[in-house]
Amino acid sequence: MLGLPKSTELSQPLPKTRIFAKFDLRSSQKDRFDEDISRMAIVNVISPRTIPALPAGETRESIYVVEVILKNQDYDPRSIQLLSKLIPQSILFVLRYEAKTQLAIFHTKLMTSPWGLEPEVVLSGLDIDAVWENLVKMVGDVEVEEGNTLEEQIHYDEARAKLLKRIEDLEAKSRAEKQTRRRLEMFEELQELKRQYGEN
Repeated sequence: MLGLPKSTELSQPLPKTRIFAKFDLRSSQKDRFDEDISRMAIVNVISPRTIPALPAGETRESIYVVEVILKNQDYDPRSIQLLSKLIPQSILFVLRYEAKTQLAIFHTKLMTSPWGLEPEVVLSGLDIDAVWENLVKMVGDVEVEEGNTLEEQIHYDEARAKLLKRIEDLEAKSRAEKQTRRRLEMFEELQELKRQYGEN
């Protein structure tokens, strides 16, 4: 799976009933989880035991690959986010719906790749920590600028995306606004937001 070494392969089902029993979930969380997810299994474990040439990192000893078979493509991301918080491991999720595949990973926030055919995952890095960071960059399409940590870059990219969304929303409102005074106020606000976006 994903072109990962055969030595990492595993087949360990993760029954939903066991997750429900182990964690005290609200009925709304259970319902959402049940609506989105058909079944799950741990399919790979990346660790020094399965890849002897790859040492543990300072913060991570292993990375689990969990396959999630979805009931619909338009799933609620909170279901995957909840899974990543309940299972105290570093997890790369392989989400499948019919013939399509999407990768998901949680690192300060949930990040996903575009839907497509099954991708090939290349493990790169001198230890498990570095491999994890490179997986986060790949799945989240994160380019870390010089001087930034991965976490700083994720927060920076998120802030820019929010600012751009505010600009686009305000531009749409401005076009629909009839009052001249209000349109002028919106124009000035837009100029300020665009200045902030240009400076970032």
